Order: sequence, then C-alpha cells, then structure tokens
Amino acid sequence: MIKQILEKVDQSAELTPDEIRALLGISDPEELQALYDCAYRVKEREVGKVAYFRGIIECSNICVKDCYYCGIRKSNQNVERFQMDEEEIIREALWSYENEYGSAVIQAGERKDPAFIDMIERVVKTVKEKTNGKLGITLSLGEQTEETYRRWREAGAHRYLLRIETTSPELYAKLHPEDHDLEERKHCLALLKKTGWQVGTGVMMGLPGQTSEDLVNDILFMKEFDVDMIGMGPYIPHRDTPMGKEIPPYTDEQKQTALTLGLKMIAVTRIVLKDINIAAATALQALEHTGREMGLKCGANVIMPNVTETEFRPSYTLYDNKPCTDENSSMCRGCLTARITGIGETIGFNEWGDSPHYAKRNAHG
Repeated sequence: MIKQILEKVDQSAELTPDEIRALLGISDPEELQALYDCAYRVKEREVGKVAYFRGIIECSNICVKDCYYCGIRKSNQNVERFQMDEEEIIREALWSYENEYGSAVIQAGERKDPAFIDMIERVVKTVKEKTNGKLGITLSLGEQTEETYRRWREAGAHRYLLRIETTSPELYAKLHPEDHDLEERKHCLALLKKTGWQVGTGVMMGLPGQTSEDLVNDILFMKEFDVDMIGMGPYIPHRDTPMGKEIPPYTDEQKQTALTLGLKMIAVTRIVLKDINIAAATALQALEHTGREMGLKCGANVIMPNVTETEFRPSYTLYDNKPCTDENSSMCRGCLTARITGIGETIGFNEWGDSPHYAKRNAHG
C-alpha cells in the first residue's frame, strides 16, 4: 500500500487524509527510507537541493505567555531574563549579512507593550538601511494586533513565523492556561496574510496525548490555510515547566522515536504542501547530532543557525539539552556549511530564499 501511495506522489497526485495517515504510520525501516527518498524527490522538483540560512537572533526571553511546555514561560522563576539592546540586535543582523546569510530571524518571547513594538520597528528599519535592503528579515514575535503587523511589515520585514503548536482544541487546552486562545492564534495568522507577510506556522510532534489523527489534521490545516513556510519540531520536555516535571528525561529509545516522528512529519508535509519552505529545526539536533542534516534529506530546505551572542544563549532554552548554546556564530557557520555540503546540497548564500509558494500565491492574489 505504501508503495502505491508513494507512486501517486511521484505523479504529483493529491493524497487523501487516509493516505497521509498511512504515511505517518510507517515504522518499517525500508518503507521509512522510501518515504524520505520520495519527499526528497518532491523537494528537488519543487524547491531544489538548496539549503537557505536564516541567522536567528534570540533577542529577549521575557514573555507574557505561560505555556505549560516552554522554558521561558512567564512563571518560570529559574530563568535569568534578558533583553538585548538595539545595537546588539542590529550588530548580529549585520553579522548575518556580512557572513552571506540571506536572511536574519528576530525571535523573542511574546510581548505587546508599545516600547517593545517601537523598538522592533526601529531595529528592522535600521537593518534594512544598513544593508541597502539586501538582508531578508523574518520576525517570530507572537500574537500582535493588525496595526503592529502592518508597522513591522512597512518597516521592511517580510516573513513572519507564528507557530500554532497544535490545531486540536483539546490538546491546545492541555498545553496552555485558559487565557490562551487557539482561535486568537488562527486569527493572527489571518492578519499576517492580510497585511502582506509571507506566513509561517508550525506544530510540535510527540506531545503527550497527541494522536496520529491530530498530526494529519495539522498538516491539512497548514495546506488549507495556504502557508508559505513551516517551522516545526519534536516536543522535548523542559524540566522547569509543568509538562516537563511530569516527564522524565528521554531515554535513547525515546529520543529515537521523537526524531523519527519529526522526520516523518517533515517528509509528509513536504509531500502534501510541495513548494513551501520547511525548516530543519534545532530540536532535531538536540535528539541526534546530525538531526538537521537528516531533516534536509527528508525534505526540509531551511536551516536557522544561531547568531545570538554566546553569553545570552543559555538563557534562551525553550527545552532541555538545546544544542550549540556554547558555540559562537562563526563556529556554527563553519560547522553547518561543512555538514550541508557533505550531503550533496548547496547553500543559498546571499539569497532570501523565499518559498516558490509565496510567489504563486501573490500572482494569484
């Protein structure tokens, strides 16, 4: 049955929900490899064998949200809070530019206060000015108002990642306090689309209580919503969170299970959504040293190397055992370049690497 489904994929046919479920249910090693190879063929056909770098700047771990799984949640007293000043954020964005990363990602805990909104707007404008508009800018700064999204877009940022984490209302309620709203998250994704952004979202895989049905629905939601890019990763517990306290550290076998599920989701999402950008999440590397390259071989085409100053990295841990918290930016660049060229891919240096899907969506819009 799996063979027939993959043959359908090679003929560019659309899959049914049952076929998507069947692919996510694969456990046989040979069938798994066939799935990964098929997803890689789709990637090669739709977006090419190019990995795009996005230098990620984790500029603040101050957050108004209190998600039960996240290490920088508001109620976690064991984390040292920090907020980079504007000059530091700009300096790291310029480092990304000078080192030929086509884009930078500015990421932080969620905040809606005017001082923060104004600061991000100034940073984006300055980076655009200092790079003659050449550095692509992605923001990942959570739920905001339409006006804020518009202002940041007009300042010069053009991609926005707002992960939804799960599309199951029941699961969402287990992951978040009552004042966190799945519908508000979806509304913000709609506002991003309305204000002209390339829209990214993503989910966590391997959450306690999550079913394969949930994951099928997640993929179908992302297809139906017509997203341009996806950043998703396996759930890894953080010991200082309500969810993490209930789960002992992963055994090697659990790490392998989480990694396989993460790779399957990348592969199936590539097969179903075809021409979008998919990031190989850092969480994959937390489970397996070569996890990000494995992600590329399963259909991902974006890597987000950390360019945050080393002193701040240990304070921005969303989950335990996050990799590269003690490497500086140059080490990350050299290490990743060697790894990616080692699997036969090229790196899209000095390129924004926008998803072909966004260009098509705009042409039709």
